[in-house]
Amino acid sequence: MGRRRGWWRGRTVLAGAAALFSVVAVAGQATTATAAGTPSPYRFAADAERIEGATNTADAVRLTPGTYYRSTIRDNGKLYYGLRLDEVSSASGVSDASSASSAYVSATAVPKPGTKVTYSDGIKVSLQDSDGHRCFSGDAGIARFGPTESPRPLTAWASRRAGPGAYTCKSAGTYTVLVERTSGPGSSLDDWELELQYVSEPALEKVTSTAAPQVWDSASPQALDGLARTREGGTSFSGARSLEEGVWKDGIRAGQTLFYRVPVDWGQQLDANAELGPASGDGYLGNALVMALHNPVRALVDDADVGYDGSRKRTGLEPLPPVAYENRFAVDDQAGGMRFAGWYYLVVHLAEEMSDKFGDGPFELTLRVRVRGTAGEAPAYSGAAVPRDVFEVTAKDKDAAASGSAATGGDGGDGGDGGSSSENIAMKAVAVGGIGTGSVLVLGLVMWTVVARRRAGADAPEAAVPVAGGGASRTYGRSRAR
Repeated sequence: MGRRRGWWRGRTVLAGAAALFSVVAVAGQATTATAAGTPSPYRFAADAERIEGATNTADAVRLTPGTYYRSTIRDNGKLYYGLRLDEVSSASGVSDASSASSAYVSATAVPKPGTKVTYSDGIKVSLQDSDGHRCFSGDAGIARFGPTESPRPLTAWASRRAGPGAYTCKSAGTYTVLVERTSGPGSSLDDWELELQYVSEPALEKVTSTAAPQVWDSASPQALDGLARTREGGTSFSGARSLEEGVWKDGIRAGQTLFYRVPVDWGQQLDANAELGPASGDGYLGNALVMALHNPVRALVDDADVGYDGSRKRTGLEPLPPVAYENRFAVDDQAGGMRFAGWYYLVVHLAEEMSDKFGDGPFELTLRVRVRGTAGEAPAYSGAAVPRDVFEVTAKDKDAAASGSAATGGDGGDGGDGGSSSENIAMKAVAVGGIGTGSVLVLGLVMWTVVARRRAGADAPEAAVPVAGGGASRTYGRSRAR
């Protein structure tokens, strides 16, 4: 038996080593294929719960704050999901609207690659009470594809804003989220995938002001200069790559949407510019590169776009106010979106039509990110947000921005733990293979070399990005909100 055990262990080592090197090779091939082929699809949150939207309010599945959900919506479909907001706690059965929490629900629609969409196609999200009255909190709740008419992830949102200044949906009780898909003539009939998120924000212990700040530095700062470091963007909110202040370089393909996230604390201002490098080709495309900023609840704050003729082009966000709780009372849409601290998402899209005139790419993409101001004190909330820390910038968040790790909740395709897809696959192979000690040491050395080489290039200044041909764009439909 002992001899057979030694024989089997040796055989296992050889088989495990072969399997590992095979996996590493496949991972490398997959990475190359991704770089040379169709852009990666949207990566849904790994822990997203699959649910079905109801066709009426009575059958609506109730959403829980802090949980991700996946669903599907048909052409011109209407789906209902339920919420229970601020359970009545007083003996009299009357809720205290001034202490009720605010609710934010977002829906990201993801058409399949190659789906035909038109200008007016899009997604709409609204929140309504048990009587069917809509909660009016200033949010438009609509996102459309716009004039570029090309498929990409679209995010719309709705909210129940509680506390001073709120004039609808104050009571505790059952609410309904309505998600609607709008489709025009000539659109594909394919189903769209949905990712839903529900975030709960507690009320303040005491509201001292209901007026938005009127004076702040609204001058456009000089674009940030310096050596560019390479950092690959993710393909979803959950896989967004973390950035700190600096100049960042990446490669983007025609039709691709990349996600990045930046921690912005209370009292700080965020400035961002996106630049598309030169490429060979002929012609001009309007709105070729689009950059959108979404706040911690995925609500659109601002967007900017630029046309492209093969020469270097740059676009940037409008000057935004420092993050402040009182911004929610602003009339201006952009100011209203800067209402809480946390992760702000930069979503960059390169139009699918780029391939017709300038090739598939990848094209050189440069992001210039600046965070101005000293972090201030957080407002005195009366409880905890759900998910916890969503409206804070923690030491862990700052470390993530410095190291470039991906957002948690990704499915690993974007390197959810901060590593690349090939690194994750290879390390899983080591864990599953049950390889012997000596082999683990050898393979560990191999993996250490792979990881070291990748990390050496991850933050290398002026890293080379292959450039093929340039771009056309898809215009983000604005789902403005306050």
